[in-house]
Amino acid sequence: MDSRKARQKSLVQDYKKQPKKLGAYCIRNTSNAKCFVGVSRDLDARINRHRFELRSNSEHVSADLQDDWNRLGSESFEFTILDTLEPSDDPQYDPSADLEVLELLWLEQLKPFIPHGYNKQPAA
Repeated sequence: MDSRKARQKSLVQDYKKQPKKLGAYCIRNTSNAKCFVGVSRDLDARINRHRFELRSNSEHVSADLQDDWNRLGSESFEFTILDTLEPSDDPQYDPSADLEVLELLWLEQLKPFIPHGYNKQPAA
């Protein structure tokens, strides 16, 4: 294996070993203050996926957000990390319950529900 491929493989392995940022994020429409709140086990990857889906107009989870993105353009939106959780050293740790609580807290605080936001009202 040449040194370039070995270096590339090493960089990929190092990247995979890095802990992912867990937490809550917001996509805010700066034109009308509507926002979409979500949580993820990998914030950077999830935000990148939202950007990709919105740019490519490919079945975003929020049709209203997609419509506003298409109408107003990407410059009318900001992506923000609202809160993060500390990753656990325990390999058995499942952050699902912690992320669910974090999401409920941010939904309660920001109330980004249709028609004033892009989130659907949580089921009772």
